[in-house]
Amino acid sequence: MGKVIAVCTSDRKGIQKTDVQSGTFEADWGIQGDSHAGKWHRQISLLSADKIAAFNEKGAGVVPGAFGENLVVEGFDFRALPVGTLLRCNDVLLEMTQIGKDCHSHCEIYKKMGDCIMPREGVFARVLEPGTISVGDEMLIEERKTPRPWQAAVITLSDKGFKGEREDKSGPAIVQRLTEAGYEVVEQILIPDEAALLKRHLTRLADQRQLDLILTTGGTGFSPRDITPEVTIAVADRLAPGIAEAMRAESLKITPHAMLSRAASVIRGKTLIVNLPGSPKACMENMDVFLNTIPHAMGLLRDEIHDCART
Repeated sequence: MGKVIAVCTSDRKGIQKTDVQSGTFEADWGIQGDSHAGKWHRQISLLSADKIAAFNEKGAGVVPGAFGENLVVEGFDFRALPVGTLLRCNDVLLEMTQIGKDCHSHCEIYKKMGDCIMPREGVFARVLEPGTISVGDEMLIEERKTPRPWQAAVITLSDKGFKGEREDKSGPAIVQRLTEAGYEVVEQILIPDEAALLKRHLTRLADQRQLDLILTTGGTGFSPRDITPEVTIAVADRLAPGIAEAMRAESLKITPHAMLSRAASVIRGKTLIVNLPGSPKACMENMDVFLNTIPHAMGLLRDEIHDCART
């Protein structure tokens, strides 16, 4: 059980928030009057009170809201909780959607201390059920009553697509296929064939958003710009070669060119990452191979399945 220490808002982004003692939380929006409210996955930001206290012991002298956080709560180590955790405070129900964030420009706290805890300790949530939260209110972790949908992202790699010279047909087709299968596709991204950019997205989606599945399309061939498999393997904690091998084996029944695919399938943290080809038709054919099988794998990665034995 936790206790709310501060409720903070600001009227614009990029500045420290102010403790307003109480806030009205709107479903699928955030806190009324707060600059970070909106229809996205980071409607509410939270920090553990003990993390702020430990930082102040180093001489930071920060007050609640200084890191841009909405809620300061004692009694929880938010960083240790998984994405998908439900937090109940009065009538308000929050669902954690991200852990940590990228810091694109150093804030005044970092310039003073050479460090900032928000990028690694801050967590983010969306508002599922509305209500009011005030200082002193109790917060609880609520047990999920229904299974959480599989969370996925789709990344298209295409230099021409990124420049607007070619329509991305593969990405939308994959999104539609996943949605029809019951997945919640939380991000669809189109980027050029750049290794550093792909690496940044793969690590962010796996580490911060903790998605169940990331599917990439494009960049698996022999062209010098085809870097998807190399980057995918570089970010991997473990390899899962059977999926890519099965895709190649089935694709060889359709075309001998399948032997030229360098697609990889790997695991990073609790996220399964699979490379698909750039052709929309080939994407659908490859998804036919694994889509009915990977829920078992993702359940294992979520630690929701513990028995793999066949009877």
